[in-house]
Amino acid sequence: MRAVEDALKIQVPTNARIIRNIIDAIQFVQDHVVHFYHLHALDWVDIVNALEADPQATADLAQSISDWPNSSPTYFQAVQDKVKKFVASGQLGIFANAYWGHPAYKLPPEANLMAVAHYLEALDWQREVIKAHAILGAKNPHLQTYLVGGMSIPVDPNSEVAINADKIAQLLQLFAKAKDFVNRVYLPDVLAVAPFYLDWAGIGEGLGNFMSYGDIPLVDNFDPNKPGDMFFPRGIILDRDLSTVHPLDPEKINEYVTHSWYTYEDEKQGLHPSVGTTVANYTGPKPPYEFLDTENKYSWLKAPRYDEKSMEVGPLARMLIGYASGQERVVELVNAVLTKLDAPATALFSTLGRVAARCIETVLLAENLETWTLELAANIAKGDLAIHEQAHWDPSTWPAECMGWGWTEAPRGALGHWIHIKDGKIANYQAIVPSTWNGSPRDANGLPGAYEAALIGTPVADPNMPVEILRTVHSFDPCMACAVHVLDAQGNEITSVIVMD
Repeated sequence: MRAVEDALKIQVPTNARIIRNIIDAIQFVQDHVVHFYHLHALDWVDIVNALEADPQATADLAQSISDWPNSSPTYFQAVQDKVKKFVASGQLGIFANAYWGHPAYKLPPEANLMAVAHYLEALDWQREVIKAHAILGAKNPHLQTYLVGGMSIPVDPNSEVAINADKIAQLLQLFAKAKDFVNRVYLPDVLAVAPFYLDWAGIGEGLGNFMSYGDIPLVDNFDPNKPGDMFFPRGIILDRDLSTVHPLDPEKINEYVTHSWYTYEDEKQGLHPSVGTTVANYTGPKPPYEFLDTENKYSWLKAPRYDEKSMEVGPLARMLIGYASGQERVVELVNAVLTKLDAPATALFSTLGRVAARCIETVLLAENLETWTLELAANIAKGDLAIHEQAHWDPSTWPAECMGWGWTEAPRGALGHWIHIKDGKIANYQAIVPSTWNGSPRDANGLPGAYEAALIGTPVADPNMPVEILRTVHSFDPCMACAVHVLDAQGNEITSVIVMD
C-alpha cells in the first residue's frame, strides 16, 4: 500500500491509520508468542524430560513466578499424562522434530513441564486473540481490507456490519486477553528460562549493525524521521554503539547477487531496489544434490546492504534503536529485564538478546493495543467516519511516470517495497523482506549476512544434532518462503505467466 501511496502522494484518513496500527500490533503480539512457544521453545525445552517432573514441584515453580490460574498440581499432572501418551505411542506428533536428551538442554524437569503446558495453552490463546484480524481484516493471514488510500472496512456506529461500538468492545476484550497472557505467561517464562542459558548472552551476536525503518505512525501526515511521530523510531546503529542512532537514508540501500541465483549485467555492483531486477540464474547442484558451492552462487536470497554494510533487522534492532533513542518505556522494560537477569546491556547483542528483545517488544505492544483502540473509538465518536481517500483512484489523474517506496516493520524486521509506475501500469516492482536482510548470502565484498555472521564461533556439542545452530538461526525467526523455489532438475519450463496489456 505505502509504495503506491508514496508514488501518488496519498495521505490516508485517521481511521485507516489507526486500524492499520491495531492490525499490525496484534499481528506482532500473536506472531511473537507463536514464535517463542511453537517455533523456538523446543530449542531450549526438552519435552521428553518433562515426564520426569514432579507436578507439585512444577506448580510451586509456576506459582513462584506468576499468578496465572492454570498452575495447580492437577493441571500439570494432566499435561504430563498427555505427553506420556505421545511418547508411549512412539508418535510425538508436534513434538517429533527435536534432539531430546541432548546435553545442551539445561532446564530442570519442572521447568520443562511448565513450558510444555504453556506451549499447549498458547495454541488456544493465539487462535482467540487473532480474531481481531477477522474483525478488522476479514481473515488471517493475508488480510483483505487493505486498500490504496486507506481501508475497505466501513466505519459506522449505526451499522451492524461496520466498525461500531460492539466491535470496539470485542476488540478490547481480545486485547485484554492478549495482554494478560503476555504479562502472566510469556514474560515470566522468558525470565524463568533465561537464567539457565545465560551463556547464550555471549553467543550468536553476528554483525553489530542494526536497522529499523520505523513504524506505527502516531499522528496523521507523519514524518518518519521526526522523533515522536512513530511508535517504532527509524534509524541505524553501527558497531554496537548505543550512543548514536544514525539517520536512515533509503537511497543507500543496494542489493547484490554475487552469490545469489540471479543475474545482473555487472555482478560486482549492487543495484538500488528502485532499478533492481530479479532474473533467475540457477547454477546450484543437480541431483543427487551434493553440497552447495559457497565460493560461487549458493542462495535464492539476494544480499541487501545499507551503505555497503550488512544489517540485522527485527525485534532486537527495533528495541535497541528505541533504547538508544531514549524511548522511556523501552528503556524501562529493557533495564528491568537486564536487572532481573543480572546482565549488562552488551548481553543484548546475542542469541539470548534476540529472545529477550522479542518478548520486551510484545509486552510493549500488548499494553498499547487498548490505547489505540480507544483512540479509534474517540475519533469515530467525533463524527469522523472517513476510511479511505478516493481522489487518486482514477489513473487519468496520475502522473505519466512516478516511483514510490513502501516501508514497514513486519514482526521479523524491516520490509521494503519499491514501485515504478509508468502510463498507469507497473513498470517495475521490487521487494526486500526481513529474512532477506538477515539470511542473505555474502555480497561482492565477501561480507556475510546476519545469520552467517551470528553462527561464527557457535559451540556445537554434536554435529549430527546441531541444536545450538538452531538456537541462533531460530532467534531471528526466519521466514524462508522467499528462498524456496521449485525447479525442474533438467531445466524444463513448467509454468509461464503472461502479462496481458
